[in-house]
Amino acid sequence: MRQKWSQTITERARSYWTQERTRQLLGDKKLPLLPGEAPVLLRALGLLKADASLPPERMRKYRQINHMLAAVRPALRELAATHRRVDLVDAGCGRSYMTMLVGWWFRQQGVPVRILGIDRDDKIIGQCRRRVEAAGLDDIVRLVAADLQVDLGAVWERAFGQPLGPLHGLFALHACDTATDDAIVLAVAHRAAFIAVAPCCQAELAAAWARRQQEDPGSPMMPLWGSPHLRRTAAATMTDTYRLLVLRACGYEASATEFVEAVHTPKNTLIRATRRNEGDATAARRYWDLCAVLGGVGIGLGERLLSSGSG
Repeated sequence: MRQKWSQTITERARSYWTQERTRQLLGDKKLPLLPGEAPVLLRALGLLKADASLPPERMRKYRQINHMLAAVRPALRELAATHRRVDLVDAGCGRSYMTMLVGWWFRQQGVPVRILGIDRDDKIIGQCRRRVEAAGLDDIVRLVAADLQVDLGAVWERAFGQPLGPLHGLFALHACDTATDDAIVLAVAHRAAFIAVAPCCQAELAAAWARRQQEDPGSPMMPLWGSPHLRRTAAATMTDTYRLLVLRACGYEASATEFVEAVHTPKNTLIRATRRNEGDATAARRYWDLCAVLGGVGIGLGERLLSSGSG
């Protein structure tokens, strides 16, 4: 039945997505995921209609997922070129857009891959399993309901029936607040070769600053601490700066970039990190120095992965 469904949407897409329609959709943009080339995936994700058309109300999500895939594709290419099989985790996978996009991309390259999606929402996991099956990716994707402070090796073995070897990559897109840090800890603990996180709702540092304005009313940070809007905005930026320093201290080459245009979502920062060495002591010192500058407040991630305030 699935094969017939896939064949039907593929035939409809071939007929519908003429060169002219594709040109009208994209203009002069080159996107990695075209509706005429990936109709089964896009239909399974709920973006294409039954007649293979892409309605205007789904264009925003369509462009989002293309930006997401384009942002991580260089790292995927590096992994595909250096490993005979790639093992990945999507931490806090939510509706599993990234899980399925990456699985589809590796299949198009002919590179064996296994992807474990983890999310604590059992209901969403059940829905996504059906999407994965519809897309024909259930042989390479497993989805489990769990939190991110999990025994990854045990979960992986239950999901795939084999022990987890080297973890090649971990994604965490829009994992809320400190869940992003849980994902980073999980990746660092397993020495993941590549990490990509798109943080969301960074509330930890802003809450700590709010407490500090009561404890230290004479601080030169008070103009910032005392303005809720500026406090939240600055805390989000500084939280991600802290994360870059912690990742560098743990041996990663780390950078932050905009991966989705701000018109689509304000939560558009992507932190990318590639393991290059055993750690950068200078980055650790800079983390603690920055904590001191910002009122003596850091984030839990630093406490969890860096040994002491001395670096």
